[in-house]
Amino acid sequence: MSTVFLTGASGFLGGHLLRELVDAGHLVRALSRREASDAAIAALGGQPVRADLGDPASLDAALAGCEAVFHAAADTSMWKGHAARQTTANVDGTRHLLAAAERAGVGAFLHTSSVSAYSHLVHGTMSEATPQRGGDSWINYERTKYLAEQAVRSSALPWIVFNPSHILGPGDRHNWSRLIRLVDAQKLPGIPPGIGAFADVREIARAQLRAWQRQRHGERYLLGGEQASFVDFVHRVGAALGRRTPRGATPAWALMAYAQVLNAVSRFSRREPDVTPEGAALTSHHLRVDSSKARRELDYVETPLDALLADTLAWMRDEGMLTA
Repeated sequence: MSTVFLTGASGFLGGHLLRELVDAGHLVRALSRREASDAAIAALGGQPVRADLGDPASLDAALAGCEAVFHAAADTSMWKGHAARQTTANVDGTRHLLAAAERAGVGAFLHTSSVSAYSHLVHGTMSEATPQRGGDSWINYERTKYLAEQAVRSSALPWIVFNPSHILGPGDRHNWSRLIRLVDAQKLPGIPPGIGAFADVREIARAQLRAWQRQRHGERYLLGGEQASFVDFVHRVGAALGRRTPRGATPAWALMAYAQVLNAVSRFSRREPDVTPEGAALTSHHLRVDSSKARRELDYVETPLDALLADTLAWMRDEGMLTA
């Protein structure tokens, strides 16, 4: 049994990573900053540890004796009003954690990056050989994920990087479940014109555990899933819930114009708008991801979208998140 340190354990992917690590017999110290997170982590078999990515001393104490670090925490905001906070969390926080891991002599650093490190500026199918353009992006989330990944890859630690695409599955309270709840309430104003690659959160967590077990140090893995337009995705959700949905996609120019208006209002309200220019750009992008390396080396599974969606909806019903 190994002792590992996990960030983001109270989040969507982090919760699944915690389950996989505990089920594999490992002692998991999970970063926690509040009592509510303590309870959720303990319920899954983890050991909540008070630490902060901005406090190196707390990280030194948390990482003492750990053999591996799984870094899944990130600020995923798509609003420039949160840019400074996001840069501090995603870039500075990752650098602090890397430095603490080096001081602790950790044997492996497993970093959850994102396809966003490649950026929406990339067209065509992404593979690990595709040059990343996140550093050139005007979207702060893409830029911070790129910079954090570069910090990991330039570290002296043995590292493994994962670049998931659109993550879906049971346990989703803030990502695609927001769109699903809008469909359920029949309040979805329109459908973005982009294309997504929907990855199973459970398979992403399993692939990370296998990568560590197989010591795939120095490797990067794109973790994608079944490709579908957002129109197709919304229509599948509507059919499953028995709800009417918009027939077609909102044109990209109209979506961006709407986002720009809301963004202008946000300068006075100082509240994040429902649709941001960053979000409009990303959901207008046609994302294509080649997961063949992960399938070959990590036995990664791309769950069919209908099955993945059915599992997600069943979990949301059990949690009382749906009326249909």
